[in-house]
Amino acid sequence: MTEKTIINTEHAPAAIGPYSQAVRVGNMVYCSGQIPLNPASMKVEAQDFEGQAEQVFKNLKAVAEAAGGSCANFVKLNIFLTDLSNFATVNEVMKRYFSAPFPARAAIGVASLPLNVMVEIEGIIAL
Repeated sequence: MTEKTIINTEHAPAAIGPYSQAVRVGNMVYCSGQIPLNPASMKVEAQDFEGQAEQVFKNLKAVAEAAGGSCANFVKLNIFLTDLSNFATVNEVMKRYFSAPFPARAAIGVASLPLNVMVEIEGIIAL
């Protein structure tokens, strides 16, 4: 079996369950879902969707950097939204962190997310 390296950074929220922020296997990094927790306070501070999406992308960026990459290294994102009417807003916020060529992506409508947040994003990085 290929060796796993656990990625952990204080610049992204600590896991709130039995999982790692990310796991590296070879040149691939699998990032756990990030919700809009401020890593310093471990609280959801933004109450509006745009603010929550911004914090999620900041958290993903921090995990990517801890793995030795950047947002440019993401090859796949899965975005979970409790309200699909926020699709256009998540696209606008994403463009603050990503530029073309963009990663492959899915946007999935869900009934609820941990801590009643509005957005969660997980991703895969190729280094």
